[in-house]
Amino acid sequence: MPVPFEGGCHCGDCQRIAGSPFVTGVLVPEGSVKIEGDLKSYKVEADSGNALIRNFCPECGSRILVESEGMDGVGVSYASMDDNSWLEPAVEFYTGNAQPWVTLCANTQKLKEMT
Repeated sequence: MPVPFEGGCHCGDCQRIAGSPFVTGVLVPEGSVKIEGDLKSYKVEADSGNALIRNFCPECGSRILVESEGMDGVGVSYASMDDNSWLEPAVEFYTGNAQPWVTLCANTQKLKEMT
């Protein structure tokens, strides 16, 4: 399945929600993800000013997917996928915010901000 985006984000918000130095995810067409069970969600404002809706498992708290007003598709966390072995990050955002001890991926496009 070709996807429009595979990558990581080093912004402060992603670091906080992941409890990690970055988040990895894939953007897929809306409706192409099968969710088993209920999700809880909350809304935050992205740097763009668009609403960002983060969806997570109400039982364990795992991040599952993210929706944004300005995004075609939904962002799915690598870790929430049953099989993520076929994914390879292509781009990294907010690399200027990356923790100094993190080694960025060798083969990704590096962007200091989202665009």
